[in-house]
Amino acid sequence: MDTSLVLWAASVTLLATVIIARTWGMKRSGQRGHRLPAGSRGWPLVGETLQFVSCAYSPRPERFMDKRTLMYGKVFRSHLFGSSTIVSTDAEVSRCILQSDARTFVPWYPKSLTELMGKSSILLINGNLQRRVHGLIGAFFKSSDLKAQITRDMQSYVQESMINWQDDQLIRIQDETKKIIFQILVKGLIGLEPGKEMQLLKQQFKEFIAGLMSLPVKLPGSRLYRSLQAKKKMVMLIKSIIEEKRKNKLGCAPRDVVDVLINDASGQLTDNLISDNMIDLMIPAEDSVPVLVTLAVKYLSECPLALQHLEEENTRLEKRRSMLGGELQWADYMSLSFTQHVITETLRMGNIISGIMRKAVKDVEIRGHLIPKGWCVFTYFRSVHLDEKHYEEAYKFNPWRWKDKDMSSCGFTPFGGGQRLCPGLDLARLEASIFLHHLVTNFTWVAEEDHIVNFPTVRMKGGMPIRVRRRS
Repeated sequence: MDTSLVLWAASVTLLATVIIARTWGMKRSGQRGHRLPAGSRGWPLVGETLQFVSCAYSPRPERFMDKRTLMYGKVFRSHLFGSSTIVSTDAEVSRCILQSDARTFVPWYPKSLTELMGKSSILLINGNLQRRVHGLIGAFFKSSDLKAQITRDMQSYVQESMINWQDDQLIRIQDETKKIIFQILVKGLIGLEPGKEMQLLKQQFKEFIAGLMSLPVKLPGSRLYRSLQAKKKMVMLIKSIIEEKRKNKLGCAPRDVVDVLINDASGQLTDNLISDNMIDLMIPAEDSVPVLVTLAVKYLSECPLALQHLEEENTRLEKRRSMLGGELQWADYMSLSFTQHVITETLRMGNIISGIMRKAVKDVEIRGHLIPKGWCVFTYFRSVHLDEKHYEEAYKFNPWRWKDKDMSSCGFTPFGGGQRLCPGLDLARLEASIFLHHLVTNFTWVAEEDHIVNFPTVRMKGGMPIRVRRRS
């Protein structure tokens, strides 16, 4: 009898709990429904991913966002890549998300990408460890010693490459810049000079990056599996460099990022963490700086007046260098104001990084929009950078627009923002400036037909072929 009463009481309690929970859940869901941005979840399972990818492969990938912005507003809900997603094409909302920390948002990437990067990647870690690693790397990238080293190396590698160019030779700018930037970046990261080890590393790196946007299948022979195997070989090489540096540690000033990280006294930075992050930081050698330079050449080829202004500015600098003697320094390249406007406008139009994705760790409300816990948020930079409200004739290449424009007032975020702002942004500008300087002061060119591919990464389909002629 007592047992029956206990079971009955337990049943009533359980039923009451279920009813209360369902009622509370429905009420909370209703509250969310009123505050959630408008939008559509699309088809079952796939959501709106197919429509997004279809537009992403087109010359105007922002059409997916533009259509929904007209229907729902600049912040809307969707379902992309298997996740419920809030999309922001609003500059202020995106700024708030970029400025947030791990208490509200954490990074989100496709599964294949997280598999390849590893749990200790600077792109995935959070909190004090992320701030520590980002701060150490960022401070070193801003150091005058590294800027001087990269200026010397970039000038040397560019000149070595261009000295072999013949009149009427077809040069693929994208390929040329990838070779140069990889050498520069690897030396700055792990201290490796061009040679046999560099070539082996480059071969494995190509295999590694081929799997960044692959299916998350790790079966032997799959794309992801082959990329993971390539990463293991890269890690072995980098760990051997780290071990050698630890043995020969002499207390001298750091010459590369590995030196900076192994000198850290916090005890948090393991060899695994260091080697993983060195590989992740090589990715810009493939899809950032080379694409920036390549797109700049494309846009300049289509805008003769901008090219003329760039030539005149850089020719004046070269004449001054010839008169004074010596080599150009970092400050000389940064003083080229129109060159910097060209680079900025290329970043705006090219949108090498079209946006970033984060995941909410709790319910977050930004400017009246609810982003529920567990949902992804996609800040889509491209729509902001091509918004006529911010940029007159937004689809026209116009470097002059930056002459008196405040970058902070127009939602300009080509390198992200907040605690995860790209630490190498100044070096990217420097490297692009040096390449463009040597190109326009030594050559004229005629561009062959080519077009931009926007997905899964931005690039020129044919590598931006140009026929060059050396200036007399």
